[in-house]
Amino acid sequence: MKLGTGPAQPASEQSLFRRELNRVTAWFVLGVLGFIFLLAGLEHLGLPRQWIGLIFLLSTIALYATIGILSRTTDAAEYYVAGRRVPALYNGMATGADWMSAASFIGVAGTLYLTGYSGLAFIVGWTGGYCLVALFLAPYLRRFGQFTISDFLGERYGGRLPRLIGIGSAIFCSFTYVVAQIYGVGIVTARLTGVAFELGIFLGLGGILVCSFLGGMRAVTWTQVAQYIVLMIAYLVPVVWLSVKQTGVPLPQAVYGYQLQKVTAKEQELLIDPKEIEVRYAYAVLAELLRKKLENPAQALKDDRRSAESRIATLKASGAPVAEVLAAERALSGLPRDAKAAQRQWTAALAQAETKSLPLNGMPPHGQQFAGNPDGTLAEQAEFDLSRRNFLALVFCLMVGTAALPHILIRYYTVPTVREARRSVAWSMLFILLLYLTAPALAVLVKYEVLTQVVGTSFSQLPEWLAAWSRVDPSLLSVTDMNLDGVLQLNELTLGGDVIVLAAPAIAGLPYVISALVAAGALAAALSTADGLLLTISSAFSHDLYYKMIDPNASTARRVTISKMVLMVVALAAAYVAAQRPADILFLVSAAFSFAAAAFFPALVLGIFWKRANRLGASLGMLAGLGITIYYMAMTQPWMRGVLGITAPVQLWWGIQPISAGVFGVPLGFAVMVVVSLLSRPPSESEQAVSERVRYPT
Repeated sequence: MKLGTGPAQPASEQSLFRRELNRVTAWFVLGVLGFIFLLAGLEHLGLPRQWIGLIFLLSTIALYATIGILSRTTDAAEYYVAGRRVPALYNGMATGADWMSAASFIGVAGTLYLTGYSGLAFIVGWTGGYCLVALFLAPYLRRFGQFTISDFLGERYGGRLPRLIGIGSAIFCSFTYVVAQIYGVGIVTARLTGVAFELGIFLGLGGILVCSFLGGMRAVTWTQVAQYIVLMIAYLVPVVWLSVKQTGVPLPQAVYGYQLQKVTAKEQELLIDPKEIEVRYAYAVLAELLRKKLENPAQALKDDRRSAESRIATLKASGAPVAEVLAAERALSGLPRDAKAAQRQWTAALAQAETKSLPLNGMPPHGQQFAGNPDGTLAEQAEFDLSRRNFLALVFCLMVGTAALPHILIRYYTVPTVREARRSVAWSMLFILLLYLTAPALAVLVKYEVLTQVVGTSFSQLPEWLAAWSRVDPSLLSVTDMNLDGVLQLNELTLGGDVIVLAAPAIAGLPYVISALVAAGALAAALSTADGLLLTISSAFSHDLYYKMIDPNASTARRVTISKMVLMVVALAAAYVAAQRPADILFLVSAAFSFAAAAFFPALVLGIFWKRANRLGASLGMLAGLGITIYYMAMTQPWMRGVLGITAPVQLWWGIQPISAGVFGVPLGFAVMVVVSLLSRPPSESEQAVSERVRYPT
């Protein structure tokens, strides 16, 4: 069966098509489960772990490639919107996979682990965004009936400028998002195969290209359905296992509160533990030493180099063991190259030392709602207000960004009718909620395991997963015996949020096949979102820019060919940027949400519901909203400041963190659009008619 092919189907044929889809899906689920049990049996018989990882990687990529090959097409409607025949249930699954990016699969539970209650902003914002999609955008854009968001902007506002701004904005926010996905692909592939992170990026890239390159939206849709099944099985198995191990109950969502109480009690013990206090003091001393070095980095580097050379000379003169001499020489060669490099290295080390000098490794108590105390001192009240303000700002940006992301909105162009679009949003929310109700439980279960089974363990008896992950990326996981007592304290453990989900099976003591399954699920999440994003970018170039603005007479085959060429170039460019490790996955994704919210939400909502909105208002509104968002992020976000060479002091507006920059862009976009539209010429009758047409069915 070729999924989603052929002309529009009568009701009886659609019913037959859905029954066939249901049958294929059921067999696919059974096949995935059988494959897992088969590999578990082979592991029990002695199959090496590296082989298991390779088998999972190659098998899943081969599966997605097969679907891509079977769904290949050069038909424009099939390539851009899957022929508009995807049933609501399966579009919901595809949207769920499109949505379950590396940030959702890998990052959400990790953020909840590190930040506790405040991490729930991601779940509330992302889930709530689908309410906005259902109420304000999805059914109306489906009724519009074109291929892309820029199509709507171009026809609703007329002229080339709104379409061009829409094209640029879609490319910008989608490229930011796809870099994060490819970054996640590199982490997962490196873990599965043992290859270097940079090579892992380009191995995973093959799996991305083979789906979106061959069949466009049709191939991406059916691949994403398969990926959703894989990633949800991968996510649920270790969480359920952890829940059973710790409580005997196979419903992690139900034991969340019970385990949170245990985590809170353990945190209280660690706050007053003498060994933990000793480690925190050692890091405070280190932080003070680094501050002094940073007062004059050039002189401090000279002193360090002179001291290291003197130690080597002393060791050699006294006939010290070769191992000690080699260690001293390595310490000398490991010093920064020059004063500028020393300043960068010591600044990063100072930030880490300051964090580790705080209780609970710098993490807030997991059950604490916001930082500070609303009933405490003036400083504590101010900290509480600031924390709550940032929580609400992040929820706002994620909700509005969700409703404006181009690669999500075009999914609702693929269903047969407006009614199916509404149903598809409901299915999307259900499939997404399944993961988002599980992520908080996973964070608490893993934290309980770390606090009770890892912290307090002798360095000689630490679990193998610590060493394995430290080899993948020491910045994600490392341990240091700071007080030299031979026992791991919480503040001696550096555990990045991106590790929590991927290492959960190993943390729980599960067979390696489950670790490989989770990595395959994370890969499916990253690949599915990357597919949709790359298709959005290539469509912006080939359909919106080339066909609609440069050569309206271009043949379908030529448009599709250009789309594939652009897709290849953009994928390689995103892979190159991801290989530079630009920032953490969750920041990159959240930045994309702020960009999308500021650029698209005001123009789309007012374009649908306010006939007076005009071309100049929409153009200036999009530029103003996106411009202020980029400016604020560039001036306040550490990585972006470093790239742009900005040295001016950071000045946060009302204390809002850069991750929520869209909270300034969206209101400004609305305000500029309304004011300019009222002060300039009204839109033409044909442009106003678009607003009428999408709101009221003929």
